[in-house]
Amino acid sequence: MHTDFNDEDGKAAQNAKNCYSMKNLNRLLNENDNLYKKMYQIEKNSRSILAKQAVTAQGKPGSGGGGTTPAPTDNLGVISIPVVVTVVYSNTQENISDAQINSQIAVMNADFRKANSDAANTPTEFAGLVADTEVQFTLAGVRREANSRTSWGTNDEVKAQYPPVTPATTLNIWVCNIGGGILGYAQFPGGPAATDGIVVGPNYFGNTGYVSAPFDKGRTVTHEVGHYLNLRHIWGDGRCQQDDYVADTPSSDGPNYGCPSYPTTNCRSTDMTMNYMDYTNDSCMYMFSEGQKSRLRTVFASSGPRAAMAN
Repeated sequence: MHTDFNDEDGKAAQNAKNCYSMKNLNRLLNENDNLYKKMYQIEKNSRSILAKQAVTAQGKPGSGGGGTTPAPTDNLGVISIPVVVTVVYSNTQENISDAQINSQIAVMNADFRKANSDAANTPTEFAGLVADTEVQFTLAGVRREANSRTSWGTNDEVKAQYPPVTPATTLNIWVCNIGGGILGYAQFPGGPAATDGIVVGPNYFGNTGYVSAPFDKGRTVTHEVGHYLNLRHIWGDGRCQQDDYVADTPSSDGPNYGCPSYPTTNCRSTDMTMNYMDYTNDSCMYMFSEGQKSRLRTVFASSGPRAAMAN
């Protein structure tokens, strides 16, 4: 196993929330040696883009800027991603309604555009970091597939059975019972086109209909789409020294669960427990940071792995 892409520290198995994205990544890395090289290049490219943006934001000598340094920009504008939802069901409950599907699209748009009302709950320490990622989503289609299989696991078998629609330009979401208490898992940029997208359990999708508290606000999909756009868990899937490659998300000793009190302190700093890339309950996560915005948007650059979505 390649050690650069660390797995969860095992705490998830003992708690209610279970995202399988890192385990899925390590499986793909073990199956395909070229994927490690590809992801290394994606990471190198992202850092190069961000470094150039930082230099541009600081301005050229003699420009007389003064004041605060302007935020870096990528000049891509608002990016709108079409979404195809494939509902695979073995009973009527799993065949979720159009209203439930539409509610998830609405949650995604609110969360990624900082239009969610609970963003106002952000503590003062982090309030200036709450980001509108300028990424939004439109429902392009729904496929409904009846199948007697009652659980699909995390080895992408549901994707093999129902291949993705135009994955280079479309976010594919498979809604099916994964099993094992797993809420969802995503494929990071750079993985095989034939399995690109995210998989989510039907009762963790949307905020109305067949949903299970405390993961009934649609934030599982927000979290998994974060991975799909190359965001890591904010604790870096390791202890204090493990990085999520984002400077403005404080280091942590591991995931947080439930609804932590503020401040929750680890690694001599306050954890950003309200970040979508932690493991807290849906009602207690409500922000991406500016650093996460900058990082995820590098995948849409002309040299990025999801450049086709920005055109």
